[in-house]
Amino acid sequence: MEKLSNFCSEIKAVIGENETLSVADARNVVKSINDFLYTNYPGIGNTLELGEYREYFSDFHKFWETHHKEILDCKIDDEKCELVADALHAIYVKSNGDAFTELYDTCGLKKQEICRVRFLTANQDFRGSLNFSNLANKYISDSSIFDEKYIYEDPEGFVHDIGISSLSQNDKRISYAKTIAGFLLDKGTTPYGLINIYNRDISLLREAIIGCDGAGYGNKKTDMFLRDMVVLGVWENISGFDKIDVASDLNTIKVALRTGIIKTEIPLVSSFLDIFCYQYSYIDAMNALAWRRVWEIWKRKYPSECVESPCLIDYFVYKVIGKQFCKDNLYLFECETKEHTFYWHSHQNKTCQVCREKGLGRKTASRIGRVMPCSCKEGYKAFLASEYVRSLPEDKKISECPFKDICGENRNLQPPKSISILGQTGWTSAYTKKNEGGGGLMA
Repeated sequence: MEKLSNFCSEIKAVIGENETLSVADARNVVKSINDFLYTNYPGIGNTLELGEYREYFSDFHKFWETHHKEILDCKIDDEKCELVADALHAIYVKSNGDAFTELYDTCGLKKQEICRVRFLTANQDFRGSLNFSNLANKYISDSSIFDEKYIYEDPEGFVHDIGISSLSQNDKRISYAKTIAGFLLDKGTTPYGLINIYNRDISLLREAIIGCDGAGYGNKKTDMFLRDMVVLGVWENISGFDKIDVASDLNTIKVALRTGIIKTEIPLVSSFLDIFCYQYSYIDAMNALAWRRVWEIWKRKYPSECVESPCLIDYFVYKVIGKQFCKDNLYLFECETKEHTFYWHSHQNKTCQVCREKGLGRKTASRIGRVMPCSCKEGYKAFLASEYVRSLPEDKKISECPFKDICGENRNLQPPKSISILGQTGWTSAYTKKNEGGGGLMA
């Protein structure tokens, strides 16, 4: 705590006993804040990140690296985990388990081909930027694009051929492509054959993929790839599937925070304070542990009515709850007459639905607000209009979020965001020395 204590003492010395600051004192305070948070100096030291020693960004960076866990003090709440487990079990029973399985279109590819396309591109899928059908069609058009020898020799060509060279962080994508192709070449096998090298144990293969430094396969992308290979039936008769976690991301973290299965002592800090992403990494890891705890309780209480791995919770929590339910997508409208308001599920609505329903003609309406559906008695309008609920048979439809009574006052908590360590808009592009001025990022 020494760094933070010294900074606080410096601010106190400037303020003194004054109730208001002079302009000169305000200047000194602003400079002290900027120096502490965002400047470094010769001899500040280095930290090991992404396989290299990198200079500390600032004194606050040194403090945050050491103390972020005790400041945030993230804990898993077993009582909340049990409530969530019960809610997921109810959905499992109502949907016959279908709510936890997503079988996307594989465009008629064989198992070996599905595995090849997915393995060589999953590490390129930044924030859901890739569509498997598009990649599959590229494979059907020219399968040589996905040859690991070609990719290793010309990774930039591969990135261009699959249509992602215009997306962000192109240098990183090229490096990822070459590294993962090299991983396959070193193993002397195909993507489909990888599982055999590790005795058909998914958990051992997971460790190997994550351990391939510089391939872009962190926990999340690895878990998603392995989950897909099992769910799609590409790999059968495997072991260790229960070791695969929920693929932690902003949506699963958001739901974890709002349901209270993870709790922090203070609200999560802005990404502008989370230098080198320590908070994000910490919460990401705790999130995976919390969803695993939910699964463990679920499996213990309902062993014959439970998904076979924590990672299978991912589809429902991520795509349904996180992306469709747990957002402020119920809109408040006002009639042109100013005589009444109403809630509607679409922000594109232009019609007063109250007047229309009463047969008073087609009057216009203006959007004046938006709320979370779970916070409003008319929230069913948003739930029934969601992609997931619309896809269900009438007897399987749900009109409220299964976690509605669990979240309570936490429903507005936000997940962490992060600024990349590398890249043109990353921390290592934002250094500045004390008393030199400038620094930071431009987007």
